[in-house]
Amino acid sequence: MQHDAIVIGGSFAGLSAAIHIARARRSVCVIDSGSPRNRFAEASHGFFGQDGANPQAMITASRQAVARYPTVRMISGVATGARAVASGFEVALAGGGMVAAAKLVLAFGISDILPDLPGLAERWGRSVLHCPYCHGFEYGGGRLGVMWTAPMSVHQAALIADWGPTTLYLNGNDLPDQAARTMLDRRGVAIEPAPIRSLQGGNDSLSSLLLDGGRSVAIDALFLAPRSRLNSPIAEKLGCALDDGPFGKVIHTDAAKLTTVPGVYAAGDIARVPHNASWAAADGVTAGISLHQSLVFEPLAV
Repeated sequence: MQHDAIVIGGSFAGLSAAIHIARARRSVCVIDSGSPRNRFAEASHGFFGQDGANPQAMITASRQAVARYPTVRMISGVATGARAVASGFEVALAGGGMVAAAKLVLAFGISDILPDLPGLAERWGRSVLHCPYCHGFEYGGGRLGVMWTAPMSVHQAALIADWGPTTLYLNGNDLPDQAARTMLDRRGVAIEPAPIRSLQGGNDSLSSLLLDGGRSVAIDALFLAPRSRLNSPIAEKLGCALDDGPFGKVIHTDAAKLTTVPGVYAAGDIARVPHNASWAAADGVTAGISLHQSLVFEPLAV
C-alpha cells in the first residue's frame, strides 16, 4: 500500500505531525519503537493544558486519538532503513517488510549520553535533570547543582540560580575564565572544583554528592547538559545534512521543517536546539502541515 506519508517516531513530534496529516484526509503510517526520550520522567511540565501530566500517559492518549482517524496506520516496531524510489520513499522494518509513501517525517528522537558516575543514571529525569523550565520549579529553593559537561555549563549554572542556591561542580575540569567567574559570582553561584565520585540518596532522590577524597556535600537536584545522539542513522543515509549542535548532531531543516532532501521533513529534538515537549509538538505540527501542503502545491512529475 502506498501512503501519502510515513512518520518515523510516535512521540510528541511524530504524533503531532501525523494527526495534522490525517486531519487533511491523507493516509499516514506511524512507525514507533516505544522508547521516547522522556520515558524516565514522571511528569511533563509547562505543556499547554497538561502541566504535571505523566508523559507516557500523554503519548498513549495522543496515540489513541491519532489511531481513530480512518487514514492512519500504526506500526509498533523499528524502522531500520529508508531509500528514495520513483514514487517517493520506501522504509524497511525490523524483522522484514517494507512500507512506502510519497513523503517522510523523521521524528525518531535522540538519546542522552550520560556521564558514567555511580548513582547518576538511575536518577535521570527524577533528581538529575536537564531542563530547569521542565523540572526546576519542583526543586525551587533547594540545594541545586550543575555538573560541568561543556563551557555552556557556566551559563546553565547562572540561569539555574534563579531556582535556588546553586553550585557549579567542575568535576575535575579547569576553572572557567575570569569573565565567567565574575558572572557566576554576580549570580551567587559557588564553584566546587573536586571530581564527583558518586551520587547518593534514597531510591531515585538525591541527598548528597561524594567528592574525591571522601568529602560529601548535600544537594537536592543536579542539573547537567549531556551529549546526545540521533536514535537512527536514517537521516544521514538518506543524505540529509546534519548540523553540529551544542550537545550533538541535529538534522538541518528550514522553517517548514523540510530537510535538505526533498520530501523528507524532520521534527522534534532531532531537528532543533533547545529541546522540550512543547517545542517538539509545535515542530511536529509545522512538519505535518508543511508536508500536506507540499502534496497539494508541488509541481506534478512529468
